[in-house]
Amino acid sequence: MPRALIFAMAALLLAGATQAAEVIRHKIPNSDFPIARAVEVPAGVTMVHLSGAGPAVADAAATPNSVASFGNTRVQTVSTLKAIEAQLVALKLGMKDVVRMQVFLVGDPAMNGAMDFDGFMDGYRQFFGSAAQPNLPVRSTVKVAGLVNPGWLVEIEVSAARP
Repeated sequence: MPRALIFAMAALLLAGATQAAEVIRHKIPNSDFPIARAVEVPAGVTMVHLSGAGPAVADAAATPNSVASFGNTRVQTVSTLKAIEAQLVALKLGMKDVVRMQVFLVGDPAMNGAMDFDGFMDGYRQFFGSAAQPNLPVRSTVKVAGLVNPGWLVEIEVSAARP
């Protein structure tokens, strides 16, 4: 086989491998809601799954393990996503690499036990769906009766794709 043909075939295979490693995010049609409808992660991309993370203490003077010590849903969401971001950075990844997110919200006692979805979204939009970070994950958000820490209103787990 001629050497030029071998190089041409190798270049085509390499180009195909490069294209195959691209994560494809499908937007929700006719919507600006900041989640993806679907995300395609091709073969050859390493998936990194982070365990669930919760918020840091926001008010050390408040009763330990109380909602007041961790803050409202928005405060807890931002704190939790900052913790996730730090874990991703330590793994040489970023929020742009998140492809899947599962969110667990507890009803806020200050809202008669209703889930504060608006507070969650206010915090979430600081990390996803902005001009600075437009990559959107697929996401599920569920209300749960409680989390491991009685003061937590938020726990989040993510999966990221490492091309």
